[in-house]
Amino acid sequence: MKPALMIMAAGMGSRYGGLKQIDPLGPNGECLLEYSIYDAIRAGFGKVVFVIRRDFETEFKEQIGRRFEDQIVVQYAFQSIDDLPAGFSVPAGRTKPWGTGQAVLACKRFIHEPFVVQNADDFYGAEAYRVIAEAFKTLPPDESCMVGYRLRNTLSPHGSVSRGICETVDGKLSTVTERLSIAANESGIIQYVENGNAVNMTGDEICSMNFWGFQPSLFDTLEEKFIAFLREKGQELKSEWYIPNIIQQAIDTGETCVNVLSSNSRWFGVTYPEDRAAVVASLKKMHDDGTYPPKL
Repeated sequence: MKPALMIMAAGMGSRYGGLKQIDPLGPNGECLLEYSIYDAIRAGFGKVVFVIRRDFETEFKEQIGRRFEDQIVVQYAFQSIDDLPAGFSVPAGRTKPWGTGQAVLACKRFIHEPFVVQNADDFYGAEAYRVIAEAFKTLPPDESCMVGYRLRNTLSPHGSVSRGICETVDGKLSTVTERLSIAANESGIIQYVENGNAVNMTGDEICSMNFWGFQPSLFDTLEEKFIAFLREKGQELKSEWYIPNIIQQAIDTGETCVNVLSSNSRWFGVTYPEDRAAVVASLKKMHDDGTYPPKL
C-alpha cells in the first residue's frame, strides 16, 4: 500500500505574517508544499491529505489542491477549535485550536495506510521522502519513525529559533528536549539560552523538524489521549496538544518506539521575513542544477 502524506496547513506564521503556506517562492511561483508533494510522488506516495481551516478552504483548493488532482489522490481535513469529543466544550476566551495532535486526529477517516506528518511551510528535501518510504516497508505496526536533521542545517541567520533536540539509544528516539533561542553567536558558536545563560552546542545534534512517520494504528489511541489531555488542560486558554509530547509519552509508557532516520539535507523555511530571499535563491539553484526540473 502506498504511503500517505499529511500536510498541516491550518496555521499561520505568527512571526512571518500572512498565509505563508501559499507564498510563491520557487522560480515559477511554487510554494514550499508543492516541492513536498513533488518529492513525495517521486518517492511513491499515493495520497496527500491537507489539514486546513474552513475559512480559507476555497482559496486553498483553488490555488494549491487542484494543481495535484491529476497526479495524486487529494483530500482535505479540517481542524477546528470546536471539534471536540462529547462532553467537552471550548472555554470562554479561547481562540486557537488544540495543536498538532488534534490536526493529526482530524485525518482519522481519511488515512488507512502508513503516513507522514509534516508542516506545510517547511522544505524537507527529496531524501527525507525516499528514506521514510523505504522505512515503511519494514516498520512494525506498533512502531513509528522520524527523519532528523543536523541542527546546523536548520538555523536562520536572521534570528533565533526553537528546536526539539533528539537523544537516541541504538537508533531509537529516547527523548526530545525543546531548546529555546538557538542561534550562532558572533564567533559562529551555536548556543541556546536556558535560565538566562547561553549554552554551547556542536551543531551536529539531531533535531526534529516535524517529519514523522506513523502507522494507521496510531489513530486507535489518539482519541483516548485527546480526552485525557482535555481533562487535564481543556480549560486553559492557550494549552496545545503537540505531536512531540504525544510521542514522548508513548515512548515513556512503552506503547511505541520511534526509529530515527537521518538526513544530511538542508532543511529550510521562512521563519522570519528576511529568510525569504535566501529560500528563493536556494530553490532557484536547485532548479538550475537539475535537482528539480525547470518547472515542477
